[in-house]
Amino acid sequence: MNNNKELTIGWKEWGALPELGIQRIHMKTDTGAKTSAIHTVDYQLYENNHEEWVRFTVAPVQDDDDTRIECQLPVKDKRTVTNSGGMKTHRIVVETLLQIGDWQRPIELTLACRKKMKFRMLLGRQAMRDVCVKPDQAHLIHKQPKTKP
Repeated sequence: MNNNKELTIGWKEWGALPELGIQRIHMKTDTGAKTSAIHTVDYQLYENNHEEWVRFTVAPVQDDDDTRIECQLPVKDKRTVTNSGGMKTHRIVVETLLQIGDWQRPIELTLACRKKMKFRMLLGRQAMRDVCVKPDQAHLIHKQPKTKP
């Protein structure tokens, strides 16, 4: 893990969420969004050793709802999030590892329906602290994750 090296990314990048079994996901960087979000088809809350957990299904590939990954993590928080259209939604927040090239960091991720969005994952500014974003460039990280989602 290399968190000391500054990472420079473009307005869109390929990354991975290895703890969720997602080896490749196309992300849009959004410095206007506080928290990152991932397209979640459905979720179910449950208790595990007196702790609240969430079991959820992610469809990480754009325009492909058949490729699905089942995930489960402890619930970190539940928040009201205002989207870019000003609509408020209640979301489950989890924490997982984000990897972009050789760079890794734990991030907060909200579970949301992003089916109508162009990217199945939005990378918010909390995940990008100490990261440089070049909004006029894309895919600056040349080490691509594996081809499977």
